[in-house]
Amino acid sequence: MKASKRANTIFDLLHLVLPDARGALVFSNPLELLIATILSAQATDKLVNKVTEELFKKYKTAADYATVELDELEVDIGSVNFYRNKAKSLKKCAEMLVEDFGAEVPQTMEELIKLPGVGRKTANVVLGNAFGIPSIAVDTHVKRVAGRLGLTASDDPDVIESDLCSLLPKERWTLSSHLLILHGRSTCKARKPNCQECPVSSHCDYYKVEYQKG
Repeated sequence: MKASKRANTIFDLLHLVLPDARGALVFSNPLELLIATILSAQATDKLVNKVTEELFKKYKTAADYATVELDELEVDIGSVNFYRNKAKSLKKCAEMLVEDFGAEVPQTMEELIKLPGVGRKTANVVLGNAFGIPSIAVDTHVKRVAGRLGLTASDDPDVIESDLCSLLPKERWTLSSHLLILHGRSTCKARKPNCQECPVSSHCDYYKVEYQKG
């Protein structure tokens, strides 16, 4: 089967079993999603949502984050992993938003990755979910699942993003991230993938090698 056709077949099958796939971070505007995504690095979405429930009541604008004392912000996000470094990133990010972008979250990859604490993954999350701009965010789940499925031969997130974008039409990019992430969390787990109950095992390189030897 042609690579792009196989990728779209996998998308269709995953969408059938995960029809409500979406991001787990709770937000109501682009700034909140940006903040939450920065906080989510090496932290669970559940923990981040618990922290941001109060954080977003206190901080409404980029200027709020830019002007708060660093030690106060550290306390406000203190239960999140690496909170000191993340507090610095949030404050510096907000300062740049205020100084260079009129206190608004920019809507291009080139501008977003200039912000402290923002890489391509975070930028793609914001573009796809806050602005509706097609994008594929590559996290550890997407990296693992795409590799096992044979949709990419690379370990480089940027290359994986490019490979997936070349296989799927733009209108499927953002949702494909959510599908691969949820599939990775529920079925295609890192240590022990549940291949016997996987809806896409017949299209999976990993399954063919591990379970159909001989």
